[in-house]
Order: sequence, then C-alpha cells, then structure tokens
Amino acid sequence: VSKGPGNTKVAKSTGVPPGPPVYLDLVYIPNHSNSKNVDVEFFKRVRSSYYVVSGNDSAAEEPSRAVLDSLLEGKAQWETNMQVTLIPTHDSEVMREWYQETHEKQQDLNIMVLASSSTVVMQDESFPACKIEL
Repeated sequence: VSKGPGNTKVAKSTGVPPGPPVYLDLVYIPNHSNSKNVDVEFFKRVRSSYYVVSGNDSAAEEPSRAVLDSLLEGKAQWETNMQVTLIPTHDSEVMREWYQETHEKQQDLNIMVLASSSTVVMQDESFPACKIEL
C-alpha cells in the first residue's frame, strides 16, 4: 500500500500484470488458492495442463470459491480448449460445492477435477495422494 495524493491509501495490485500468456505443465495456485493473490488475469496469463489447488481452511477462505470461478472465466478466454486437470490437495466443502454447481461449465471448458483414491502412509500420518505423469 502506498500513499497517494492527499495522503489517501492506494492499494497496489498483487495479481499478474497484463501481457502474453505463459504455458506450463504444472502450476501450484499461490497462497493456498486465496483470492487475495489470484484472479481471472492469473488464469488468462498462466495457462497450465495441471493446477494444484491447496487449502483446507474454510475460515480463511482457502481454497477460495472466487479463485475457482476465476479459473472458469479465465480459461473461457483461451484460444484453445486444451484439457486442464485440477488437483485438489484436500477434500473441502468449497471444492465439492463448486464441482457440483459448475460441472457442466467444467465439461464445456474441458476441465477435469482429479479425485484421489490413493492413500500415502508416513510414520503416524496418512493422507490422500495423486500420481501425476508429465
């Protein structure tokens, strides 16, 4: 945040600046998929075959419904309809609701949400896992 004219606070954008798209194989959506750092411009510019959606804190809105909706809006503006796979790291209520409510749009945009059916056990901890081959 910087001081503007008349000592008024002016918020600086922390999102992705406009420009040509960048193509990647795998992208971890920053900041536990919190909407403070990720918006439609992120998905218009950062184009990936796979996006990892982390976050399991509903109080902090992680993952954010706004970020998931931004993926749909951003991907709709891509010139191609390449397949995109979303990889959630947790089974969250936000992710389940978004998946059910936007399933048709996901299909239209060639977006698949990967569900995990494997479990990794390490010492005293077990958690769902996915294997990704690039």
